[in-house]
Amino acid sequence: MGGVREESRLITDNANGKSFMSRGSVRRGEGLLAGLLRCGHCGRKLHVAYSGTHSTVGRYHSRGSQINHGGDPCISFGGLRADRAISAEVIARLQPLGVQAALAAMKARGREHADKLRQLDLTLEQARYEATRARRRYEAVDPDNRLVAGELERRWNERLVAVRELEGERETLLATPEMTLSDIDRNRLLALGADLEGAWVSPGATAATRKRIIRSLIHEIVVRIRDEVLDLIVHWHGGDHTALQVRKNRAGEHRWSTAADVVDLVRVLARQMPDSTIAAVLNRASRSTGRGNSWTRVRVRSLRNQHAIAAYREGERAERGEVTSDEAATALKVSPSTVRRLIKERSLPAQQLCKGAPWMIKAVDLEHPDVKRAAHARRFRRPSSGDPGQKELQL
Repeated sequence: MGGVREESRLITDNANGKSFMSRGSVRRGEGLLAGLLRCGHCGRKLHVAYSGTHSTVGRYHSRGSQINHGGDPCISFGGLRADRAISAEVIARLQPLGVQAALAAMKARGREHADKLRQLDLTLEQARYEATRARRRYEAVDPDNRLVAGELERRWNERLVAVRELEGERETLLATPEMTLSDIDRNRLLALGADLEGAWVSPGATAATRKRIIRSLIHEIVVRIRDEVLDLIVHWHGGDHTALQVRKNRAGEHRWSTAADVVDLVRVLARQMPDSTIAAVLNRASRSTGRGNSWTRVRVRSLRNQHAIAAYREGERAERGEVTSDEAATALKVSPSTVRRLIKERSLPAQQLCKGAPWMIKAVDLEHPDVKRAAHARRFRRPSSGDPGQKELQL
């Protein structure tokens, strides 16, 4: 009875539009959360609508009140940020199992050849039995009954042909070396297991696959809209709950918009350097445009104009009393590498906005006695060879 109830539950859960509580089956489209979202304001399920040139831009909405009672639509929001947030939660939960799954895949690959051979042996044994039985039937028939004898002989020949074909397949399989994973494939599998995020966004992982994985972990997601924030309550299978907050797209934002932290970084960098240098800093920091492209001077200028960020003016840093590491090296009469070592040792205060960005130093700090003393000591220090057994040459 338990199996019947479970099958009935699955059928009901997969019914699209038939039940207030059912999630519906996995349907086509890029929206990963279709069928899982429920409005926290009206209690109705959210549906997904697609737009765009190729109908791939999903938007979740609740229109039950409008359709059934002529009221106003309840909530509506773009699906990209919500899909990304839920995907990140799913990846975080599956991460400890990633390497185990990779090792299981390797083990299953190693058993494939043996399983195929065993299945072929069973099929061949059954075919030989059928041929033997057909031979006995042919031998037991009255030879004078030519019609029946001819039919039984034909059936016997068919069974013998099937046996010979299966024996040929078995010989071919035995002659074929067992397929084993190469070291490169093995390392790639382990890397994907350790980096589930890379596996999640890989071309081989389709939207349908990601939907099935999400549904196997999540029962339902209740969503409310508060100002410009989505409040999500994720109900996991097993009874756990997770609260998430996802910022909605502001007016004018779209899926190709440059990330907000990159815009904030450009806003600060524009007070320190020209557009071409900003582009180089962003590329070194592995920051990309909204469309995933590298930065150029023209793209930085376009971003500045879009967000009303003023261009860098020559002499602006000097007015604020800031110098670069090269300018600091000239002032302290040391090499730029010595300045970087002083910064690393915290002998010279400096600020770096992100990895790859230039160090910004206050000109007043260069006049501090401790900084001058550290630079002077560095200037006359002989470089170490790194060999503790090497003695210094006394001149």
